[in-house]
Amino acid sequence: MTKNAGYNIVFKRVWVNKMGLYDRDYSQDGYRAAHRFSPSRIGFPSLTPIVKILLIINCVVFALQLLGGDRLLTDWFSVWPRTISMGLLQVWRYVTYQFLHDTRGLRHIFFNMLALYMFGTMLERHWGRERFLVFYLTCGVVGGLTYPLLLLVNVLNPPAVARLIGASGSILGILAACAMLFPRMNVYIWGILPVRIWVLALVFALGAFLTIQREGPNAGGEAAHLGGLAAGALYVLFQARGEQFVSQVQKGRWERKRAAERNLEAQVDQILRKVQESGIHSLTRSERAILKRATEAEQRRAK
Repeated sequence: MTKNAGYNIVFKRVWVNKMGLYDRDYSQDGYRAAHRFSPSRIGFPSLTPIVKILLIINCVVFALQLLGGDRLLTDWFSVWPRTISMGLLQVWRYVTYQFLHDTRGLRHIFFNMLALYMFGTMLERHWGRERFLVFYLTCGVVGGLTYPLLLLVNVLNPPAVARLIGASGSILGILAACAMLFPRMNVYIWGILPVRIWVLALVFALGAFLTIQREGPNAGGEAAHLGGLAAGALYVLFQARGEQFVSQVQKGRWERKRAAERNLEAQVDQILRKVQESGIHSLTRSERAILKRATEAEQRRAK
């Protein structure tokens, strides 16, 4: 194929396509909206992969606790800031405590796992597996850190430093996120009383705050609850602002790219008219360079 023939093929493609990209999926406003999760579609949700794994791990660990490993597991894997070393250096505790539960009954693990199943599946479908898992563990870590930090600044002054266990920090982080993302969704208390999810999150936050302030029973646990709630709310808040910022940056890049494409297209149109009137041999070196750039751009898009 001669060089001139190659140019002619590209010219025809340019005239037909006009170098436009607006028909692609990622440039259509409705594309992302069509793939977003809608909570109105969920009754009793099917298990999502990460939620399923978390449920299994929690249940297996609880079984190990019941089978005689409770003291060993809580001694080594709970948040227990009895000393500076245990509070600051044994960092694994802020993840592992999330998978331990009170063995004096089933209420603690049952309600945590029920909430993980009902609300966690919503967030995993909305965000995807990796983001949800990072979010879940992060809320738990923040909840775990809140307890020793409040001890450190003397907000909490219990007679003895207790062990902190349970997934409640992560669960309440999930609740806070759902309250911000789906504020109009109803939660049915005991399957009967409908309550807006944001009201439920607010009640939990207020209850945790008052318990901490009065140093009531389980003040350390309520510290973790409050920390998890705050982490969940802040994650959604900053994520929304971050996505808005990224969207603006991408929009600016897209507009600059389109302006450059339109400018190149106009130059090619002008050169095509010159070729039609005077022949391809009349083109200057810079005009040939423009055609080469247009040819390369067309070939990249055609791949």
